Amino acid sequence: MSLAYLGIGSNVNSDEHIRAGVMALRNAFGAVGLSPAYRSAAVGFSGNDFINLAARIETRMQPLELKEFLNALENSYGRRRDLPKFSDRTLDIDILMYDDLHLHCPALVLPRPEILQYAHVLRPLADLAPGLVHPATLQRMSDHWRDFAGDSSGLVTVDLLL
Repeated sequence: MSLAYLGIGSNVNSDEHIRAGVMALRNAFGAVGLSPAYRSAAVGFSGNDFINLAARIETRMQPLELKEFLNALENSYGRRRDLPKFSDRTLDIDILMYDDLHLHCPALVLPRPEILQYAHVLRPLADLAPGLVHPATLQRMSDHWRDFAGDSSGLVTVDLLL
């Protein structure tokens, strides 16, 4: 079994889509560890605020197989892939880390660079797994969050019944 960390987000009927996505992950993988959820402004475009959280799953799927599964899950909740990268999302589930794998291929980069770039990705991951070591930097997520120099001012904890 491999351990995968996922980033989950939505800014379209967020509560509904995130609950549905988490339920689908539980149905597929069993126990799912979850971080607190955070509200933050859309990045790269003008849109509704996003709700983001991190999840931990155990899987027998290989990384590209898991990515295909997650893409199909997103599609089943109305994810549009014909829009610009920075646009509204009904459900967005990204693989952030997969074991300590380094992967650079056109379909998938691991660990996901956004972990260290955006508060809405790093904070939930650091909450969920503070001792998790980033395979490229060899630093713990809690240390990355403590030293985060980006903008985290708009990050607000929200209650979701998951």
